[in-house]
Amino acid sequence: MRDEWERLKLTSAYKKLESGKDGITGDEAAMRLAKHGKNEITSTSHTSPLRIMISQFTSPLIVILIVAGLVSLGIALLPGSEHTIIDSALILLIVLAVGISGFFQDWKAEKAIDALKKMSSPTAKVIRDGTIISVKAVDLVPGDVVIIEPGDIVPADGKIIESMGMMIDESILTGESKTVRKAAGDVARMSTSLTSGRGKLLIFGTGLHTEVGRLAEKMEEIGETRTPFQNELSAFSKKIFWMVGIIAAVMMAVGYFKYGLYDAFLISISLAVAAIPEGLPAVVTLALALGAKSMASNNALIRKLAVAESVGSVNVICTDKTGTLTKNRMSVTKMYFDDVVFDSAALNDSDKGRMEKLMLCGTLCNDSRFMQGDGTERKMTGDQTEVAIAEFAINNGVDYDGLRGKYKRINEISFTSKRKMMSVLCRHQNENVVFTKGAPEVVLNHCTRMLFGGKIVKLDRKRKEKILKQNTQFASHALRVLAFSYKKASGSISEEEMESDMIFIGLEGMLDPPRDEVKDALADCATAGIRVVMITGDNIETAKAIANEIGLSSTSAISGDDIGKMSDADLRKVLDAGANIFARTSPFDKLRILEILQKDNRVIMTGDGVNDVLALKKADVGIAMGERGTEVAKEASDIILLDDNFTSIRNAVREGRRIFDNIRKFVNYLLSCNLAEVFVIFLGTMIFSMNDPIMLPVHILWINLLTDGMPALALGVDPALPNTMKRKPREIGDSILDRKTFYNVMAMGLNMGIILLLVFTMTLSSGLETARTTLFMGFVLYEFMRIAVIRHQEELGIFDNKMILVTLMVSLILQLTVIYSPLNAYFSLVPLGLYEWSVLLAFAAVGWMTSIGLSRIVTRKTK
Repeated sequence: MRDEWERLKLTSAYKKLESGKDGITGDEAAMRLAKHGKNEITSTSHTSPLRIMISQFTSPLIVILIVAGLVSLGIALLPGSEHTIIDSALILLIVLAVGISGFFQDWKAEKAIDALKKMSSPTAKVIRDGTIISVKAVDLVPGDVVIIEPGDIVPADGKIIESMGMMIDESILTGESKTVRKAAGDVARMSTSLTSGRGKLLIFGTGLHTEVGRLAEKMEEIGETRTPFQNELSAFSKKIFWMVGIIAAVMMAVGYFKYGLYDAFLISISLAVAAIPEGLPAVVTLALALGAKSMASNNALIRKLAVAESVGSVNVICTDKTGTLTKNRMSVTKMYFDDVVFDSAALNDSDKGRMEKLMLCGTLCNDSRFMQGDGTERKMTGDQTEVAIAEFAINNGVDYDGLRGKYKRINEISFTSKRKMMSVLCRHQNENVVFTKGAPEVVLNHCTRMLFGGKIVKLDRKRKEKILKQNTQFASHALRVLAFSYKKASGSISEEEMESDMIFIGLEGMLDPPRDEVKDALADCATAGIRVVMITGDNIETAKAIANEIGLSSTSAISGDDIGKMSDADLRKVLDAGANIFARTSPFDKLRILEILQKDNRVIMTGDGVNDVLALKKADVGIAMGERGTEVAKEASDIILLDDNFTSIRNAVREGRRIFDNIRKFVNYLLSCNLAEVFVIFLGTMIFSMNDPIMLPVHILWINLLTDGMPALALGVDPALPNTMKRKPREIGDSILDRKTFYNVMAMGLNMGIILLLVFTMTLSSGLETARTTLFMGFVLYEFMRIAVIRHQEELGIFDNKMILVTLMVSLILQLTVIYSPLNAYFSLVPLGLYEWSVLLAFAAVGWMTSIGLSRIVTRKTK
């Protein structure tokens, strides 16, 4: 591809491309895309269907079971052997069925994850056919001219053809955190990020033909950081594995003396496979994937799957104000100029003429621009504050593009959350002029003069106080306020000189009303035990006014200046006292607040800018804004909020709680049922003096297939409980198998085991095969009853999850088919008669009543 770049430099079109005015044509881009391929680095670790299928048979227990089946088959084929191949064949067939079931679960989860990844694909602003358009970064081609702005991730390798104070973070390639200044002619590499300034990039390398592409193999070796939930699940599985291993060993020893080595070995291995919920990881993954898909449909795009659960455990949400609590649809409603307050809706021609300089400054010190929309209309894009300023000027007769064409920008000092102001140096008719906008208190510190009555007068202390008083007045009415200033500059001028001795022009106040639904969302959070903290860069009076409108309570409002004077201990006292409004904050302030809150809480942190990256990464759940967020912030986040709406955060928390509830639910179901199996087989082996096992290996595996598969999976998609957002978040350290769930598992498992042993005893007089078949049917029937008890506990109706009804019906039909068809001979089963069914149903009624009673006792004792 670099050869292509060298050839490109020799063409007549190169100079035109390098000027960055028109870019390549859409047709040429399509041809180059077909030739060079997508601008993406294909993951070598992408999971293929074959790999997923093979992974189903790599579990140690499954491998042992396959070996046992093959050994059993070999023994059966020996001359004179009393064993048949039927048991061996059925064991291997059921293992295959379990593998196929697991394959479809994992494949569905993989497809859901792939769909989420495609949704989070970044975009780039590119010039094609002389027009600025937005395209997916994967569709960039060599020769494209890309516009990059603060917070953008460089989408491909390219030569910088225009630089306006560009500073690039190359730490992803070099490991050095210091940013590098880039000038026209320098090279920018894919995946580095622009921290400040802006410019244009002429692409010469895409996809695997970039520097990052050549490092792709090394990057593949870097694993994802495991979440606390993943670690908890892993530790939980290991504990179960070792516990069951001990039981299986005891079972092997006891069975050896009663049934011989062959049967004892198969039973102990089968029991271990049945007792360990080896399908749990697959069911958890699918539950998380389906939950993430549901969140995406509600505008919360999950970037890391395990976070789908983590978001439900938070008890503090630190949120920005603009665009999250408010609509981010700003409009200039008030102006302060010539010591007079103007209403934008009541301006006459004379007023517009007087404010020509104010609107000129707002037009030139502005990075919003027109872009081609989906149709023929052009759309103003950019930061909503700047769009509001631009639209105000356009609506009052300013030729926006015309003025920006006449005043050529030759330098700029970008806005940062630390500086809180932006300045541009423009050249017009052989004269240099500096225009500045920013926070009023900051801009005024750089002004020594002001425009008043068409003249430039001294800006004394009294006039400054009057301007600041008006700023406070605007802010107390929930307006975002910016100050504007200018000055003429002669010859070359340093960046420090650009912003000294400025001339104050006036103020503009912009209204960004609260979102209609945010008040209810905040009330839901309060009911759910979730604290909401507003951290904004806006004026403290504006923050207080918005908080008052939306019902966000706070004991006090703290400014960034106040935070800077506090020790961590003092800041903690303020937070503990209930301060929930922090204004004019810096990224460092944001990080300090987060770190103090995280000592006792799980915290969501929202962010949209380059300087929010540290807080987003450090937060328990980092949420980046999808509409106004920078690409750097999105890459650092766990969730991208597609609509920037606080209500979507509330919805994501509810979905996260639902996911965890359902995971705990099917852990409860699986372990209680598996405990019953272990109890019945272990105790039955110990107390009954039979020459044959109480249940055969094929029976255990079949029950495991029916009950641990589809029904357990159906529990994973149960709807949210009625009290999901009416209870406090789970405590830090509260595991999947908490005290209540543990007691439920023990009580229900032992209750089910005792009842099933009684069923076996009551039907043993009809013969071992009949009693064994009744027990075989009883396991499936009572495990279905266990699902009903769980749903009764949680006040869910029978039709709230139709998937459960379908899976139970399918499993029941399969079970009856095995018992009442010629297949029963292969399973060593017999058809059940009226007596056996009456025993089953009578004890089912007893089991239902005792289970409900026990569940109430457990709930009362663990409340």
